Amino acid sequence: MRAACAADGMGGAGGPAQPHRVPHWWLRDAMRVLIAEDHERLARAVAVGLRRHGMDVDVALDGDDALARVITNRYDVVVLDRDLPGTHGDEICRTLAGERHESRMLMLTAAGSVRERVEGLGLGADDYLAKPFDYTELVARVRALGRRPGAPRPARLGHGDLTLDPATGVAARAGRRLALSPKELAVLECLLVAEGKPVSAEELLERVWDEGTDRFTTTVKATVNRLRAKLGEPPLIETVRERGYRIGGV
Repeated sequence: MRAACAADGMGGAGGPAQPHRVPHWWLRDAMRVLIAEDHERLARAVAVGLRRHGMDVDVALDGDDALARVITNRYDVVVLDRDLPGTHGDEICRTLAGERHESRMLMLTAAGSVRERVEGLGLGADDYLAKPFDYTELVARVRALGRRPGAPRPARLGHGDLTLDPATGVAARAGRRLALSPKELAVLECLLVAEGKPVSAEELLERVWDEGTDRFTTTVKATVNRLRAKLGEPPLIETVRERGYRIGGV
């Protein structure tokens, strides 16, 4: 994600501060989606298609994996096959609804009767789509669910002469608007919400990119370097050895 904010990561007396765990719901970048579908070919095809629409997508092929991922991560939308092996889709839906989870759920099923749809919605699903479905309709429904209001966000983040409006994605320094990519905006948001505490490269990779990204990639470093250049002088982003990156030391 994944709904709760982690502790602020300060160490004990005399100990070093730990890298800050960024509250997942701060990230404004691409919509993050989990496809929970046991037909691997279908799941992979849908994931590829949603990525082409700018979404970050993870895939789970059984109910146990899906439930573990939703508990660990925060997804804007979960596309949930009702008849998953392992933990059944109904149980996943019921569990998340009972915990008032932030993720929106789009339930898929081969049964498209009115009774089946009513049952799925009664379990806590936000929307329902029968198989076989039209891909363009799936994309439209995922987008619509992702636009629904989630956790509240502050009107503005900032440090010194740097400001970021999370609602609009507009960043500026000394009154000059910055031309940042979606990934650069998401990384900047992570660093600002950490309020001077280090955010590790692993945390940034988890929160800003999806599981399709190589865990050993230099993507985070390259994105941070581009962001540094665009923020200008004097430098704002500091590299903290073995702990990550931060804006404004504490």
